Amino acid sequence: MGAGATAGKGRNLRIHQALARQIGIAILSGEHEPGEAFGGEIEQSEALGVSRTAYREAMRILTAKGLLESRPKAGTHVTPRRRWNLLDPDMLEWMFSGTPDERFIRDLFELRGVIEPAAAELAATRHYADDLARMDEGLSGMRRHGLASAEGQAADHDFHTALLDATRNEALASLATSVAAAVQWTTRFKQRFHKQPRDPLPEHEALRDAIASRKPARARKAMEELLRLALADMPNINMEDPRS
Repeated sequence: MGAGATAGKGRNLRIHQALARQIGIAILSGEHEPGEAFGGEIEQSEALGVSRTAYREAMRILTAKGLLESRPKAGTHVTPRRRWNLLDPDMLEWMFSGTPDERFIRDLFELRGVIEPAAAELAATRHYADDLARMDEGLSGMRRHGLASAEGQAADHDFHTALLDATRNEALASLATSVAAAVQWTTRFKQRFHKQPRDPLPEHEALRDAIASRKPARARKAMEELLRLALADMPNINMEDPRS
């Protein structure tokens, strides 16, 4: 598939962005294995039907995301998986454009289980009134649009971002983009398999109320319950890790 076909997916990407997406998806799906070499710039740009400038810019994007590395004389190669920036929002979108493997989805939920319950505790003690107002706005959007719609998913994204901001911890807040993107893409993935999925609004409302009550333990428990139910909604995900 050429870069032009990828650009036609409705995302209005520029040529080099569409090409980066196309190659990124191919790497993430295993079409290109770690260590595999890419040909020269002239050869590859001609094969893909793009300019050398567009190809070069696409390679820069993929290098910045940790998927590729270039060395003098050695050329450009796919990097080992441990170097991939898997929480980059673009990378999450690329991963979920197909069917991500069970291990990756389990890893995302384990990460959320480490970060979000602790964030809920902090938010319960440190939030301001405008944080609750942002959460309420997110809940209102989820209630009005439903999570099957892009608008409802954006509202869910905003809710989780507001929660992390409410921790008043800059390091945690810096994770908001990645965590909210993980929430968004796992939700979209779930929607593919369930025509009438369970409504997650009640546990979001319970979480908001727990934070508003300024009771950290209650807030942690509410977030843990939200994550437990969200994972249970995922199709065929076994939390027993075969690597252990």
